[in-house]
Amino acid sequence: MTNLNGKVAVITGGNSGIGLASAKLFAERGAQVVITGRRQQALDEAVQEIGPLAIAIRGDVADPKHHRKVADIVRDRFGAVDIYIANAGINTITSSAEVSEDEFDAQFGVNARGTFFGVQAISPVLCDGASIILLGSLASDKVLDGHAVYAGTKAAIGAFARSWALEFSKRNIRVNMLSPGPTKTAILEKLGVPPDEREAFSETMASAIPLGRLGQPTELAHAALFLATDSSSFVTGINLRVDGGMALL
Repeated sequence: MTNLNGKVAVITGGNSGIGLASAKLFAERGAQVVITGRRQQALDEAVQEIGPLAIAIRGDVADPKHHRKVADIVRDRFGAVDIYIANAGINTITSSAEVSEDEFDAQFGVNARGTFFGVQAISPVLCDGASIILLGSLASDKVLDGHAVYAGTKAAIGAFARSWALEFSKRNIRVNMLSPGPTKTAILEKLGVPPDEREAFSETMASAIPLGRLGQPTELAHAALFLATDSSSFVTGINLRVDGGMALL
């Protein structure tokens, strides 16, 4: 079993979904976990769920000042970071003709801007040989209705990953993108799917996946664990799709 004793992991958006599942798994393997998010109550509940190896820092990932604050706190408390997961993201399903400026700015602000300035701020605190994992999406490779803006943000993240894989190679820091397909998280609620329609919505999505089901957050967490550790020591600049084969169709 992979041991993370003595390692420090920072996970943005670590209070729910894939971020929370990753935080729990990493803490179970011995890592000190720092999670970030916008809602204090959700952060507090997540810390309770993760356990004593977790701390939370509240803030907006679209604000570069938040990332500088995170970097300062982590440096002061732990000295350096071994694993950075840029997980925080939002999605609004809207046809391109109806996308508002606010929707566009919000998605690029959280997804692309938040990822870029998060890595920029944390990079001086990363130890040599660290691992950076950027959350991408199936949507950057496969056209999905109403996902044009979201797909654009994730395509930008893919470009960041490829550029940074070369930039950080001098410090033996690996940079990879992890791209989930539809995953069973609170995303249905966030997308505005009414409670009485969520089961049918999930079944429709599952029918478009070769493995016939949605992914589980823990499955994405284990993929993140692979990318975070020496199990992937010769892997950098890739897009690891964990989508049940959906990108093939």
